Amino acid sequence: MPPLRTALLQSSGTPGSVAGNLDLLDDAARRAAAGGARLLVCPEMFLTGYAIGDDVPRLAEAADGPAARAVAEIAVRHGIGVHYGYPEREGDALYNAAQLIGPEGTALANYRKTHLFGDFEERWFTPGDRPVVQAELDGIRIGLLICYDVEFPENVRAHALAGTDLLLVPTALMHPFPFVAESLVPVRAFENQLYVAYANRTGTEGPFEFVGLSALAGPDGTVRTRAGRGEELVVGDVDPSLLTASRAGNPYLRDRRPGLYGSLV
Repeated sequence: MPPLRTALLQSSGTPGSVAGNLDLLDDAARRAAAGGARLLVCPEMFLTGYAIGDDVPRLAEAADGPAARAVAEIAVRHGIGVHYGYPEREGDALYNAAQLIGPEGTALANYRKTHLFGDFEERWFTPGDRPVVQAELDGIRIGLLICYDVEFPENVRAHALAGTDLLLVPTALMHPFPFVAESLVPVRAFENQLYVAYANRTGTEGPFEFVGLSALAGPDGTVRTRAGRGEELVVGDVDPSLLTASRAGNPYLRDRRPGLYGSLV
């Protein structure tokens, strides 16, 4: 199976402008596809901006709403899967969500953030209740989390046990937590024997200063591609042969003793 070339868009877009962010996404998808990528991963809440405050209810949409249909058109136009963050509305409930659209324009998976971070998120969003959401693209089993979720080892281990090969984590990682991108993400990839694609926002937005440092980390704990602090599109390969070799050589999952871990829950 050939590697899945994956592009990470590091950008905060234009907060409050869904139309403007769709234009940015279209351009990023074009550039990513031109570089051979089959998947584009965008940051948390990319379609609307993160620090949008009281505009959350106004900008939130259903998972199959107008913005989702526009993203599907972009995916088809450029022949690339697109994973993006957005505020989702279902009835009266609002969720911090991320959706994966396949290259044919089909919605493959939708995930709602399970661990909300800070007063802003807790005010506006309902936490999701599905810890493992997966889809397949080009033979790679893809899992979805959002930002703070990856900082809970149980979340990533659940994906490892469910067979996730590539974990997509759109994020809004802010100062003073760059160590999450620099250290924690590669460790999560190593201890769970999977790839982690961590796509961050950048710059200042409202009270938040985002740190960039988007990364694709491999199951051997090495970072295959890393962004700096500014606007950037970086590309790396998810290599099934490396997954196979690394899983054969690393005994973490085989050496687990679940019977000892009951006190954790």
